[in-house]
Amino acid sequence: MRTLPSGHAKRALAGQLLLALRAFSSIAQAFSLAWAFVESNFFTFAVPNTVFGLLGALAGPRLLEGPVLIFDLANQYPPQSVAEDRANKPWRPLPAGRLTSDQARRLTLLAASAGLVFNYGLGLWSEGLLVQVLSYYYNELEGSGGLLRDAIIAVSYGLANRASLKLAAGPENRVSPAGHAWTAVVSGVVLTTMHVQDIKDQRGDRMRGRKTLPLLLGDGRCRVALAVLVPSWSLVNVGFWRLGLVASASYCLLAAWIAQRVLTKREAQEDARTWRIWCFWLASLYAFPLFGAP
Repeated sequence: MRTLPSGHAKRALAGQLLLALRAFSSIAQAFSLAWAFVESNFFTFAVPNTVFGLLGALAGPRLLEGPVLIFDLANQYPPQSVAEDRANKPWRPLPAGRLTSDQARRLTLLAASAGLVFNYGLGLWSEGLLVQVLSYYYNELEGSGGLLRDAIIAVSYGLANRASLKLAAGPENRVSPAGHAWTAVVSGVVLTTMHVQDIKDQRGDRMRGRKTLPLLLGDGRCRVALAVLVPSWSLVNVGFWRLGLVASASYCLLAAWIAQRVLTKREAQEDARTWRIWCFWLASLYAFPLFGAP
């Protein structure tokens, strides 16, 4: 005959379940908070850089011989950033009241310290340190305005891509000259087309006084530049990897679609959609090493 649990045992079990539920709730809230910080840059930075490393490593000897959270924390806690996000991205943790600026600053210091230790353990010390130095200049020394802004982002992209490639390749492989050249090409693409992101954020940037390219050179000129540069880079990229006709045509058609949208779809919501298509265009670029040869 099976013995039923006593009242004390039932209370103990209920207490354990309650603790487990509270722990699960805390973990879920932590992930939700982290996602709210990085959501806007996740598909712009984290996903493309990871894909670059994985697909580059899979490509084999032709190319072979987590900084987003830290950047976004440092980028979002200054008072002027909170004011900007109230206009552009009110769902972020600080304008939504989920976190104070002081709490975000402390999280930034903790995450930066942990990131340095983590990168050192992975053998990515130099790339991780340089990205953090650039992040400090960008966020703390007002490097996020003017023409230097896109250059900082492009260099950070290159460092993150190189780190992803080294990590995916493993310690037994080295990045070849072709791999370094490809990393430089991708950084050039980012440097000259990244302002597609600024086009959709002009309202908040204007309120903050940030001098992004659309506000410095004019919305119309930046749109024309994108309409020229995105297709031009597409031709350079398919030529670099000597892709076949179908792959080349598909990629160039996607570039033409971006050019058409950036010239004809000028509402804020449509600009956000064009930016997402650009993110897909950029991530698609990273699959080229699998299908071609430099």
